[in-house]
Amino acid sequence: MDLPASTIDSSKQARFDEKKAYVPQEEQGKAFFDDGREVELLHFIYGHPSIAEIRGSPQKVLEAIDEYGRTKKYLMNVGDDKGKIVSDLIAEVKPQIMVELGGYVGYSALLFGDAVRKAGGKRYFSLERNPEFGAVIMALVDLAGLSHVVKVVIGSSADSLRLLHSQGNLGHIDLMFLDHWKPAYLSDLKLCEHLNLVTPGTVLAADNVIKPGNPPYLEYVRSSVEKKKKAYESEHSNGIDVKSSFGRNADMYKQREGEEKISTEAKGNPKLVYESELVHSYEPTGDPDGIEITRCVGKSD
Repeated sequence: MDLPASTIDSSKQARFDEKKAYVPQEEQGKAFFDDGREVELLHFIYGHPSIAEIRGSPQKVLEAIDEYGRTKKYLMNVGDDKGKIVSDLIAEVKPQIMVELGGYVGYSALLFGDAVRKAGGKRYFSLERNPEFGAVIMALVDLAGLSHVVKVVIGSSADSLRLLHSQGNLGHIDLMFLDHWKPAYLSDLKLCEHLNLVTPGTVLAADNVIKPGNPPYLEYVRSSVEKKKKAYESEHSNGIDVKSSFGRNADMYKQREGEEKISTEAKGNPKLVYESELVHSYEPTGDPDGIEITRCVGKSD
């Protein structure tokens, strides 16, 4: 039988502080990213009256990003509510190597990269497909003084994972944050399993599992080894029906990046045993969302 995910009791969840809410995400059909606001954010921060105090401080750079999101335009960041969940996880796991899939403007790279540094870790890899977003991340990471910890890799997540692995720069992932193109969550996890980057001891933190949701990924990390083995034996690839599973979110990068494709050649390792837990929280706008925390606790025969 499947292994149901435990869920943190949402009745005990702290209320969202409306005073810190970002401006609402633009309505359906209107651009809510990649319309120039990311470069505008850079100008906002580097032209900030407090730039002298911001320089060299990851926390103050994060505060400046939040200020833009609250007073100017919506930014699709993890935010400080969900961010605290992952930061606490980093303090617990103390990863030497952490990887994020999807960097956007660098909010998570700054927050989690600094947490990895404080926990004694060595490297935080931020994998971002869009080269403009990657340049924004690098500029803000440099401003915050985290360039010795955070390494930005530009390219598709699957290609970047293979590249880092083949170069010998990534042999094992202690903690991975998934926050990129939603249909690629599952395929990239299976690729990491295939490359032995995810093994017993690895911890995964997946964002946006409620808003907009990610049923294929959740089904996989919550499934028993027996169910995964049956699927593995019957599948010719790890492909999923992107359109039916994700709707309009499947095409969110299409205008700039072209037709998205997921890596389908790696079928993963169904023998890995996962324990998964959904932690309820909020988007920076105050909309309910959650982080799925998944621990690889063993390997079946």
